[in-house]
Amino acid sequence: GESRKDFIHKIKVVLKELRETHVCLKIILRSRLHPDEFRINKAIYENNELISIFVKSVETATKNLNQKNSK
Repeated sequence: GESRKDFIHKIKVVLKELRETHVCLKIILRSRLHPDEFRINKAIYENNELISIFVKSVETATKNLNQKNSK
């Protein structure tokens, strides 16, 4: 299996990709590169939801790792 540190690192990589995607979606929206503004806004909303989920996952995993290491 993977270590908790590996798991946290991988989730942080996912967060980096999600944040880059957020920037790209904002560029697409502001540049009007896609005709359906609603779909782009929906994608931005879903991207933000995923960011929130993964941020919480990193926080929880880090907390659990710190508790394990302090024992």
